[in-house]
Amino acid sequence: MSRVHRFSRRAILSAAAASAAARVLRAQDAGPRIATLDWALLETLLAIGANVVAATELRQFRQVAVKPDVPQGVADLGLRGTPNFEALRLARPDLIFNSNFYAWADPLMNRIAPVESHPIYKPGESPYILAEQATLAIGERLRLPAARRLVEDLADRLDRYKNLFAKGDGRPLLPINLGDARHYRVFGSDSLFGEVLKRMGLANAWAGATSYSAMAPMGIETLASMPEAWIVLIPPHPEDAFAALTESVFWKALPAVRENRVLTVGSINPYGALPAASRFADFLAEGFSYVRSG
Repeated sequence: MSRVHRFSRRAILSAAAASAAARVLRAQDAGPRIATLDWALLETLLAIGANVVAATELRQFRQVAVKPDVPQGVADLGLRGTPNFEALRLARPDLIFNSNFYAWADPLMNRIAPVESHPIYKPGESPYILAEQATLAIGERLRLPAARRLVEDLADRLDRYKNLFAKGDGRPLLPINLGDARHYRVFGSDSLFGEVLKRMGLANAWAGATSYSAMAPMGIETLASMPEAWIVLIPPHPEDAFAALTESVFWKALPAVRENRVLTVGSINPYGALPAASRFADFLAEGFSYVRSG
C-alpha cells in the first residue's frame, strides 16, 4: 500500500515561531483595541501583533487556521454571518476591521466603533496582492512595523523556496480539500494557494477555472485525469472522508498514490491571508525536503 506523507512545521519554523510569538505578546499589551469579523483579517492582525479584543468563531478558527495563536482573552462574537453585536459592544473596540464578505454589518458596527474595510478576495483580483496591501495598510494604521516585516519576510522566503523546488522532479501540484469521500474542491491558479505555487516556481495541475479561491465540488474521479501530478491534501476534511477515500479501490489505483506522490499538510484557512500563504509554503517546503531525504 502506498504511503501518504504527513508533515509538521517544527523543523523549519521553531525558532522563527518563538521569536514571532514573543513580538506578538509584547505588542498586545498596548495599542488600540481591535475587533474583526473576517478570519483573513484576524490572522493578519494576530500575526503583526495587533491588540485584538474580539473576533468570530474562535474555536473553529483555532482548529482550521491553527496559527497564529489566539490569546485566551479575545471575546468570541459567535458566527461570522450572524455576529453578536452586544458582545462586540461589551468588548469596547476602538476600531473594527472588516472585509467585503461582511460589508452588510458595517452600518451596525459603525454604531459601536469606526469600521475600516480591507478586501482580500475579489473576483478578477489577486488575493496575494490584496493580502499584501491589506497587511501594509493595517500596519500603517496601527503603527505596527511587524506588518512590513511580514510582507518582506514571506516574499524572501518564497524566493528561497523557489530555489529549493527548482531541484525537484518538475511535476505539477494539485492542492485540494476533501468535501467527502467522493468530492473535493481544488485550488486553482487564481487562489491564494495557487499564487503561492506560482511564486515558488511550481505548476498547478488544475488548468480549469475557479472563482478566486476554489472550485467545488469536483467528483473524485477527475483525479484520474491528472496522473502526473503530486496530490496535496489540505485539511480540514470531514472526519470520515479521508479514511473512506484512502481505503477505496479507486484511490489506491491512482498513479500518484501508487508512486507515493501524495502529501497531507496541516490544516490551513482556505480563505486566509499572508499567514495562511506562509503556512502553506512552509508545509510544502518541509514536506518535499522530507520526501527527497526519505
